[in-house]
Amino acid sequence: QTKTGIALLYDEVSENAYDIRLKLMKEVLTIQKQDVVCVSGSDHSTNHRTVTLHRQPVGGLGLSIKGGAEHKVPVVISKIFKDQAADQTGMLFIGDAIIQVNGINVESATHEEVVHLLRNAGDEVTITVQYLREAPSFLKLPLGSPGPSSDHSSGASSPLFDSGLHLNGNSTNTAPSSPSSPTANEPKYEKRWLDTLSVPLSMARISRYKAGTDKLRSNAFEVLALDGVSTGILQFYTAQESADWLRAMSTNISDLTLQNMKMANKCCSPSDQVIHMGWVNERLEGIDSSQLYKFKFLALKGSSFYIFSTPPVSTLDWVRAEKIYNLCEVLFKIHKLWLADDYWLQANLYLGIHQDFDLEDQRPYCFSVMVGHGKSHYFNVELGSELAVWEKSFQRAIFLEVQRTGVNPYLTEDINISSSCGLTSLILPGKNVLWRFKFSQLKGSSDDGKTKVKLLFQNLDTKQIETKELEFQDLTAVLHCIHSFIAAKVASVDPVFIDSQSIARKYMYTN
Repeated sequence: QTKTGIALLYDEVSENAYDIRLKLMKEVLTIQKQDVVCVSGSDHSTNHRTVTLHRQPVGGLGLSIKGGAEHKVPVVISKIFKDQAADQTGMLFIGDAIIQVNGINVESATHEEVVHLLRNAGDEVTITVQYLREAPSFLKLPLGSPGPSSDHSSGASSPLFDSGLHLNGNSTNTAPSSPSSPTANEPKYEKRWLDTLSVPLSMARISRYKAGTDKLRSNAFEVLALDGVSTGILQFYTAQESADWLRAMSTNISDLTLQNMKMANKCCSPSDQVIHMGWVNERLEGIDSSQLYKFKFLALKGSSFYIFSTPPVSTLDWVRAEKIYNLCEVLFKIHKLWLADDYWLQANLYLGIHQDFDLEDQRPYCFSVMVGHGKSHYFNVELGSELAVWEKSFQRAIFLEVQRTGVNPYLTEDINISSSCGLTSLILPGKNVLWRFKFSQLKGSSDDGKTKVKLLFQNLDTKQIETKELEFQDLTAVLHCIHSFIAAKVASVDPVFIDSQSIARKYMYTN
């Protein structure tokens, strides 16, 4: 199914926005720009058209212009009046930049200079035009349409000023002129949407923020392909339009990612399957209050959690990850869902509409992954639905790893954690069991944040609490592993329990 619609392409440098048409298909997003094309007859110049207008006693030239060199924009035809001189030629269009008037180049002329030339050019006016595909959108507005500014006090000095009333008044020579009309031999033109850029969506990423910052673009986002090709900033007229397009593109990207996962899993053993993967933004450490972010590609595969700078596209790429962690030794945590009331969460968690709450940083939909020795990676995603998927995927990947291993080999020399029999026991290097308790007997735990942990067990016979103190080189990894095995044990007994604890999925947009 193809989705199409009109948007603006925003240039952050010039702050101009250009009219474009989006065409979204399953595997590609195409950006189209309007252009004037010759549909019949001979066209000697594809870039310029020279047209002769015969000024009429009523209606004059039948067109209006906007812009001028004083505003650093070209003079553009902003209105063509139906059945009058300009319209009768069939060769002029709104958005045409005027290059020459009766052989005089006006590319560097002011608005008033072009108005003066056209008004005093006589009853026969020859103009050369070129369709400006990237003319600022306000220059193409029809007469009377709202523009980016409501200030009309400057009159003719404004680039929004429409000169139609001055150009189309009566000429000093009031003799009737023959109407302008195309002949059979003259070329015929039409304005059409032409493909100008295609962005493959496989492994593509979306950003609603200005690069590396917490500044959210208003009703706008950028799509970047795997090879670095960018759509530029896609600006939409309303928040709803922006949300609709964001959701549609994210859905297509997710579907393609799922296809890539299925293909990758054909080459992997059942114990080494890809559970989930996708783009996120990672907050860089040691950065000041601006809190810069960088794109990262995460993957949950087999027993490991991978962090890449670019997605793995072949089996060899998996060993080139920036970081690889054992899934049983990481802890997933959601951030930013305690902020607002239920109404805001339900309405905006999926759509990603901007909020004005006082946040630690300006990005919602964040999660962290704590790894060994207490270090953390802090990530952000663009949509609440993505956050929910990552939460569920981490749970599933960790539970599957616990089920596969049964006993975590990382801990066999000192503490043995078995998901199958549900036992926690201390094993000496000689493999002698020093003590053993069931998970159900574990009533509490504490640690010193460094190397030592205390586990509190209840003796089944005496009902007394027994304290066991252990010491580890990497306490964080051990605690995460214990958490993973206990959580997997609970999930195996009561699968509904995990879903009942899911904050992100509880507030997912389900319309």
